[in-house]
Amino acid sequence: MTTRNQRNTAPPALLVRGGHLVDPVSGRDGLFDVLIEHGRVVGVGSPGSLDPAQLAMPGMGSDVPVIDARGLIVAPGFVDMHVHLREPGYEYKETIETGTRAAVAGGVTSVACMANTDPVNDNASVTKYIIDKGAEAGYANVYPIGAVSVGLKGERMAEFGKMVEAGIVAVSDDGMPVADSSLMRRALEYARMFDIPVIVHEEDPGLCCGAVMNEGTVSVRLGLRGMPSAGESVMVARDIELARATRGRLHIAHISCAEAVEMVRRAKAEGLAVTAEAAPHHFILEESAVDGYNTNAKMKPPLRTARDVEAVRQGLADGTIDAIATDHAPHHRDEKVCEFDKAAFGILGLETMLPLSLELVRAGYLSMTRLIDALAPAPSRILGIERGTLEPGAVADLVLFDPEREWTLTAATMVSKSRNTPFDGWKMKGRVVRTLVGGVTVWEHTE
Repeated sequence: MTTRNQRNTAPPALLVRGGHLVDPVSGRDGLFDVLIEHGRVVGVGSPGSLDPAQLAMPGMGSDVPVIDARGLIVAPGFVDMHVHLREPGYEYKETIETGTRAAVAGGVTSVACMANTDPVNDNASVTKYIIDKGAEAGYANVYPIGAVSVGLKGERMAEFGKMVEAGIVAVSDDGMPVADSSLMRRALEYARMFDIPVIVHEEDPGLCCGAVMNEGTVSVRLGLRGMPSAGESVMVARDIELARATRGRLHIAHISCAEAVEMVRRAKAEGLAVTAEAAPHHFILEESAVDGYNTNAKMKPPLRTARDVEAVRQGLADGTIDAIATDHAPHHRDEKVCEFDKAAFGILGLETMLPLSLELVRAGYLSMTRLIDALAPAPSRILGIERGTLEPGAVADLVLFDPEREWTLTAATMVSKSRNTPFDGWKMKGRVVRTLVGGVTVWEHTE
């Protein structure tokens, strides 16, 4: 396995030959060659139609590098719109460099990182620092998300305008709910002026205070305080009402319960500007994963019931849930190897997003095209970024993967700086073979 920094010089031209291209934006789903020049796609054609000898740039002759993609899916690079890179402030968990290396290992070429850093990303200076560190790392593209409130305290609204100028693509107090309805209303109104979404962590503090897992038979059996699904759905209902009143753009993060999915379905039918994402752990795992007081299965929102898992899957299938995002939340070992009540919430996600999401294709919930849409074009549309397609003229961010390749996840060898995953030892199916950002190979898997 190899990662390479983007600072390596990109070839002036590159041909990706013979792969099965899946590009929902263009509607292409079949065997195509893709020609890249100076970091952008310049041609897509049937196999063999893009002859390097004829298409080479002046002075290159026929010496155009070729990537053999036969037997692989070629898709736009994935866009994970919900990632915690931890820097600045929590570099002992993850850094922008290690997090973006983990991203490209999972086929993710762009990440949107949450604001719960130290200092909080509630001002233009922190925003610029994150962007600069992402460019210095040279792996995935980094798009900061600014805080809704100063210091994530839920009291006073942050200065959205200055952060937008510095480069944020959304605002969110993720990790904390915006409990004050007046603040949430003003955030939706103000964000609308800049055409950015407000990304919400839906958790009623009164219903969920002190809880550590889903409320139900498993929490009772384990003697752990549970979070009711109503703790999520009542906040979703409130924020949909506020979106209706303000005509602001509301994006619901890591949706996890059946009632919330149905509310989003109805809001979309009404034509409201409401979108949603689901994390792989919420459509793969159930609350029983916590058995044995497994702290690696502790997260917010918590793993829920089989009914909720099915609702999330159906929501992705019918488009109620727009995107798949990991909520990648790295933690130091000491924050997980402790009593369940004291353990940190969150799991890794960047390196397991593809194989876990492919389970929905194999189970018949999603077509490959719908899956790729949820992983790349949909989050790009929500964030308003120029990514998610391989149409001519697009930035050449792409992933090559083998949907049938089997492998075993070993936490100790993950690229992330942390190891907090409940999937250690799992047999996975579907592997990223190569990731390119701006036409440069930044990840290549070798057996």
